[in-house]
Amino acid sequence: MSARGDGPKALRVESLTARHGLLTAVREVSLTVDDGEVVALVGANGAGKSTLLRTIAGAHPSAAGAIHFGADDVTTRPAHQRVADGIALVPEGRRLFPDLTVEENLLVAARRARPGPWRLDTILAAFPMLAELRGRRAAALSGGQQQAVSIARALLTNPRLLLVDEVSLGLSPVAVETVYASLATVLRSGATLILVEQDLQRAMSVAGRVVCLLEGRIVLDAPTADVTREQVTEAYFGLSRTTGGAAADSTRGGGVS
Repeated sequence: MSARGDGPKALRVESLTARHGLLTAVREVSLTVDDGEVVALVGANGAGKSTLLRTIAGAHPSAAGAIHFGADDVTTRPAHQRVADGIALVPEGRRLFPDLTVEENLLVAARRARPGPWRLDTILAAFPMLAELRGRRAAALSGGQQQAVSIARALLTNPRLLLVDEVSLGLSPVAVETVYASLATVLRSGATLILVEQDLQRAMSVAGRVVCLLEGRIVLDAPTADVTREQVTEAYFGLSRTTGGAAADSTRGGGVS
């Protein structure tokens, strides 16, 4: 994990707005992520976290603002082109092909892979659990196993930026351990990572920086070493007005994820 600084930026989001119909889910968000940085994106249900990740990945249209990836403006590029550029999204709910085997699900991603270290053999070596399950249908896997396949599938595209939505949502404690064991491989590789996680303790244990959304706005953006869990919780629920001023807008109505 790298500290935020003056190094190269993997991602630069400028005044980004995204909507669902008439409802604004992401409100003029500006955010930069350094190469090799791990950022935890937190916030209550409906804060706009999933919409922000999907908009960065090109799976949801932006209404205003800009998204720069490396030296390129990718704001209007379709999702498949952003995958080719090096942005990979692990969506909420995994979204595997249920009737395909683990290996077949991985090979779907491998066909669109950029040049890089991740291939089917290196993925199976890095994720031994998946090597044992490679012939099993995705529908027969546990939630934690499916999430591990989803992460591995995204890695097979050899991304420069990995976006992981709702890492442990709905998983049992044992399954969460399985998923974070898989993520440890990603972290050791020096990947640039933004992860959405409801478990604040987990999020702050793996990330070098925490960003909190409240009703579509960033209300806290700080190195995890510089904030306490209580400070993040206050921002999470809009109890503090000292984390950027956006909490003062909490009476404007709810957002969507």
